[in-house]
Amino acid sequence: MNILEILDKGGPVVWILFCYSVIALTIVLERYIHFIRMGRLPQDFIFQLQEALSKNNLTSLISELRGPEVAVISGIHKASQQGVKDLIRTATRIGSQELQRMERGFRTLGLLGDTAPLLGLFGTITGMIKAFMVIEQAGGKVDAQALATGIWEAMVTTGVGLAVALPILFLLHWLESLATQRTNAMHHYASLVIETLPHQCESTSVDSVHHREVTSSGV
Repeated sequence: MNILEILDKGGPVVWILFCYSVIALTIVLERYIHFIRMGRLPQDFIFQLQEALSKNNLTSLISELRGPEVAVISGIHKASQQGVKDLIRTATRIGSQELQRMERGFRTLGLLGDTAPLLGLFGTITGMIKAFMVIEQAGGKVDAQALATGIWEAMVTTGVGLAVALPILFLLHWLESLATQRTNAMHHYASLVIETLPHQCESTSVDSVHHREVTSSGV
């Protein structure tokens, strides 16, 4: 049985599931291209970053690189130069924005993967109802082969629903793992930069002293 026969025998539900697969494939390809275009940092980037921070040469290091990690590092560096005290909040804000860009379309994939089996089951149930209505109208005298054909066609939708849902969920988890890897890298590099930048250390010390003074004064 080819795809055209399945679409013909499965009815409207199979056509909807076919649209599910097209939408999911489009999102997966778009996300995969997005991850490729983000680029990847050199394997020894951590050593390059530490050296650049020690020599106060961070701008030249990240000027030719791209990716969510670079966006977070650049944002922290600029905020530090502008005198921002809470660099952790800056890193969190930029990291959240980059994560939203990476996870764009994930909810749609999850919705398609979760509802495809249910939609297939719905098609099977409606097909079985039609088959038993035929039996009732025929007074119970129905050819077994004709009945088997009707039930078989009704079961097609469940099979198609599972065949659509499984790849979608596998691909979704794969994309989520890619996003998680980049998110962990963002956290790691952001922590390193914040701990190394002198502005953050000084501002943290000042804030801690001010907090102790306010606490001791009873305000």
